[in-house]
Amino acid sequence: MSDLQIGPASSADLTAVLDFWKTAAEGTSISDDLAGVERLHARDPHALLLARREGELVGTVIAGFDGWRCHLYRLAVHPDHRRRGIGSALLAAAEERFRVLGGRRADAMVLDRNERAHGAWAAGGYHRQDQWTRWVKPLG
Repeated sequence: MSDLQIGPASSADLTAVLDFWKTAAEGTSISDDLAGVERLHARDPHALLLARREGELVGTVIAGFDGWRCHLYRLAVHPDHRRRGIGSALLAAAEERFRVLGGRRADAMVLDRNERAHGAWAAGGYHRQDQWTRWVKPLG
């Protein structure tokens, strides 16, 4: 795994990240457009972490910290590179970022229907928190 490099996305990476998510991420988000990812990057240029192997984008995670809570989104690994520890390495990098920022607990947005992801999150030490339900309202 020494050939895996993880670091923050640059503004030049954002279009490629959106294309990557079309192949590697499950589901879509209202923010899955260039303007949305540019806002994320402008607000916190270190939140979007990319994993590269030999220069190729193979994984992503958004490690957002609002000063109080640590939130994980878009943990995605390219289908041709899964089951090789990339997701675990991205989670470790995100968790280290949170520790440096003073975070105490991380939560993750995981689709209920994405059962393959449930095992990956459980392997990373995460568990479903049944007493909470996410409430949403699109702003528009």
